Amino acid sequence: MYTTEQKNEDLEDKNIQSSTIPQILKDNNTSEHDEIKENVLSETEETKPPMEKSCCPPQGTLNKIITNGVLLSLIWCVTWSITEHESLPGGNLFGLLIIFYSAIIGGKLVELIRIPSVPQLPPLLGMLLAGFIIRNVPFLSRHVRISSVWSSTLRNIALTVILIRAGLGLDPKALKHLKGVCLRLSMGPCLIEACATAVISHFLMDFPWQWGFLLGFVVGAVSPAVVVSSMLVLQDKGYGIEKGIPTLLIAASSLDDILAITGFNTFFSIVFSAGSHHLGTHAAGGLCTLVLTFVVGKYWSNEKIRVQKIISSVWDIFQPLLFGLVGLEVSVAALKSDAIGVSVATVSLALLVRISFTFSLMSFAGFNFKEKIFIALSWMPKATVQDIK
Repeated sequence: MYTTEQKNEDLEDKNIQSSTIPQILKDNNTSEHDEIKENVLSETEETKPPMEKSCCPPQGTLNKIITNGVLLSLIWCVTWSITEHESLPGGNLFGLLIIFYSAIIGGKLVELIRIPSVPQLPPLLGMLLAGFIIRNVPFLSRHVRISSVWSSTLRNIALTVILIRAGLGLDPKALKHLKGVCLRLSMGPCLIEACATAVISHFLMDFPWQWGFLLGFVVGAVSPAVVVSSMLVLQDKGYGIEKGIPTLLIAASSLDDILAITGFNTFFSIVFSAGSHHLGTHAAGGLCTLVLTFVVGKYWSNEKIRVQKIISSVWDIFQPLLFGLVGLEVSVAALKSDAIGVSVATVSLALLVRISFTFSLMSFAGFNFKEKIFIALSWMPKATVQDIK
């Protein structure tokens, strides 16, 4: 009995060993087969010739150029069928189209300029030069004409857009902390520069005092399109947020423009005896725009970011129009050669007074030397509000 059971156990062990041996061989053969297959596939992929990119349909930049060109042509054809002569050379819509695309091209070309040890030139310089060239090249100026009503309306819309951006970009906490500094910075430099311009123009250019102060408030306004846009970029990158410098300059530049427009309208009424109905109308609109957007943005949470993106996209459309139209207003033929030097000297001296006064005004606001220099030099841009007024 014992021998029989022992024999059965031996047979079972042999059967188990015989059944596992083919399975092991099978697994080894499978793994070797998979390795050979992978090697063959990798070799075929390496020896496979690269696929050539087809030019049809076009892709990348060429696709964008063709699509935008066809879309622009269709829009122009539809507009021409409705407005007729306004979309032809000499019409307002044709002129705006040329100004818009010329300003965009000019801004892109300026961005490509790289000068060693010099900061990158801003695109708005190319936009201004594009409008300036169109105005002063006889062939272009004959075909690109925009009425003063259209130009003034578009510049006012652009100013409204930038004031909306300014109101939404204000930091309530920083503004509350720097409210006294903001008030001094918005009023002091503008009034000082206006008075300095009046005095310099009176003695250097023989202007009457009324005309001198009228010129002073034209020169005394800073450009919100330059200051606000630059400060929003710095604020997004995190520069100066701890001390609230971007918010300070955004708020102060907007209030500075409101004060300059009010002063201009006041002396305009005095010089031309136009009555008091001109007094402060533009300033009231700008102030309401700034205050309302600030108050509304204060109570928004996530919606504020969405609105800021929309307004930023709108500004991308109006920025080339604004600076292109400002450049279009400068005519070399209208400038007198003997007045250019005196005018540059007047503006430069008044600006020097403004920078010095701003620096001294910020000496008691808790800023270090570099920050005071930055704030003083940030008051230099002058381009848009003067033309709108």
